[in-house]
Amino acid sequence: MAETATQDLMEHPFSKSTSQTEKCQKLLETVSSEDSLGIVINADPDAMASALALKRLFWRKLRKVEILHVNAIDRPDNLALIRLLNIKQRRIRSMRGRKLTKWAMVDSQPSHYPPFKNHPFDIIIDHHPIDPASKATFMDIRQEYGANATIMTEYLKSMKIVPSTRLATALFYGIKTDTGNFVRDSLANDINAFKYLYQYANMNTIKKIESSELSRHALDDFRTAIDGLVFIDNMAYVNMGEVKNPDTLVIIADFFMKLSETEWSIVAGLYHEKLIVILRNASFRGNAGKTAKKLFEPWGGSAGGHRSAARAEIPIKAITTEIDNCKDWDSMVLKKLKSLKQKNSLSSKQTSKRSKP
Repeated sequence: MAETATQDLMEHPFSKSTSQTEKCQKLLETVSSEDSLGIVINADPDAMASALALKRLFWRKLRKVEILHVNAIDRPDNLALIRLLNIKQRRIRSMRGRKLTKWAMVDSQPSHYPPFKNHPFDIIIDHHPIDPASKATFMDIRQEYGANATIMTEYLKSMKIVPSTRLATALFYGIKTDTGNFVRDSLANDINAFKYLYQYANMNTIKKIESSELSRHALDDFRTAIDGLVFIDNMAYVNMGEVKNPDTLVIIADFFMKLSETEWSIVAGLYHEKLIVILRNASFRGNAGKTAKKLFEPWGGSAGGHRSAARAEIPIKAITTEIDNCKDWDSMVLKKLKSLKQKNSLSSKQTSKRSKP
């Protein structure tokens, strides 16, 4: 890490005027043939596909490239993706003691993970909102993109690398999941990458991964969610209590968006001494990312995301004083959501009055 610390770090991502060719050249200049690279990810389909693509970009250019994930992987569809595409990766909890000369992070930023937030990275490629604390020798962050796999596909095309069936399938599925089949925020770039990858991807593998979304253990989670469901106008909310895996909250939040009456789906739960809140939004006026920051960032921890999907993570210790003044954290979340709906309702009525001739 000493070498990284002495290099000039980009404090801002590339400007939109920077060509893809320039970015490719800069990316290749960030490493040398003697380097060994660790790619750090929060393992979901988009992140794993992005890591595979970055590994392919450096094929035969580096001494070693290793994919390292920070999270437990328990979702059946993610496990099916790993098994069917034979994705080699290892769990990492610290960057200490690893004989790697360069570090990359894709589909995320260092501040998203407390153990890594103070470590300089050589490469950051992401599509989430820019964190001012993010710095790297090479930093390409395009928050308007629906999937990080789209960015990586553009790098492959620019370097004239035709993806293998395995890589194309991973990237195709990464775009498919992160855009929610293009019902979440996305660009024409995402659609173009999706169409390009279609000719190389294995659709039978995609079908198998998608059909592996649930396990019988998930049925208990759905039962809990349905029994605890609360509606606040067009907002579906449920407190899942303590969960064994935060992915459960994501699955439930996506599930409740399938209800015809739902424009917002918000699912909260406790995991490893943290309150995690998953937000989904399908309304025209709403913005899940801004709402997450507004509601939960004052409690401490992190909050943010895109217009249609967001997440907040707050250490329980940070809100202990507020819990003492409330029945419990569930009541606190409900109070926040109800106040949000009241403000939106008032704003809507005021807008309606002003629009009358």
